[in-house]
Amino acid sequence: MIPDNSANLDHELTTERRRALVNLSKRLNYRFRKLRWLDQALIHSSYAYEFPESGISNERLEFLGDAVLALVISDLLMEQFTQASEGDLSRWRAYLVNAKQLAALAQKLELGSCLLLGRGEEQQAGRKKPSVLANALEAVLAAIYLDGGLEAVRQVIADLFADRLVWPGKQAGLQDFKTRLQEYTQKYFKLVPRYEVISEVGPAHAKNFEVEVRLGSRALARGRGKTKKQAAQGAAQLALKTLRGSPGESPASVGDCRPARDDKR
Repeated sequence: MIPDNSANLDHELTTERRRALVNLSKRLNYRFRKLRWLDQALIHSSYAYEFPESGISNERLEFLGDAVLALVISDLLMEQFTQASEGDLSRWRAYLVNAKQLAALAQKLELGSCLLLGRGEEQQAGRKKPSVLANALEAVLAAIYLDGGLEAVRQVIADLFADRLVWPGKQAGLQDFKTRLQEYTQKYFKLVPRYEVISEVGPAHAKNFEVEVRLGSRALARGRGKTKKQAAQGAAQLALKTLRGSPGESPASVGDCRPARDDKR
């Protein structure tokens, strides 16, 4: 059960402040039951120090928000990419939740305009500091969690990261398995892998696909997923494991890899 600490947020919100917070909640696509949670999430420690009557700073919410964000992103990645390895998932999560990414999302939400900063931090352009913005966004996510629960904050995070929850490729410091497999097979076998949909089952809104990857006339592996791309990634990942064999060994033999007659791609 989520503890109700709203009694600690005992300062009154001005009409202007309330309007700014309501507009921010609209950009978040979440309606707060207790708007003071959002207000606290935007109180920087410098402001709380100068104006103690404003309440406590957002530092404790930042701590909680960091954990909530990591949990939800992990869950979303596990759900969407069932074939990805633990190592790739960990690296991808780290990329998604780093300060640079969070600051960019905070700027998109215009979070800086809602921050309460002390005079010194204000003079140092604190509203534009990536670290301040990233911390504030984590605090805001914690506020949503405390106000509406895990499902509420999960939906907000899923919406915020929607355009980032695609296989990141080289721009994230990772390569997708299909690219890695193609580079590997071209280097060692002078062939490009082909992908074929073997089956698709289930209703239109919840299909499951099985994709096979072939190298020349040889089937290497099959993968399953909720989309063709996801299934193909899984097949490519398994094929890489098969071809590479043990670390330090030469590429594993895959038998007859001569191009099939119709393989002109």
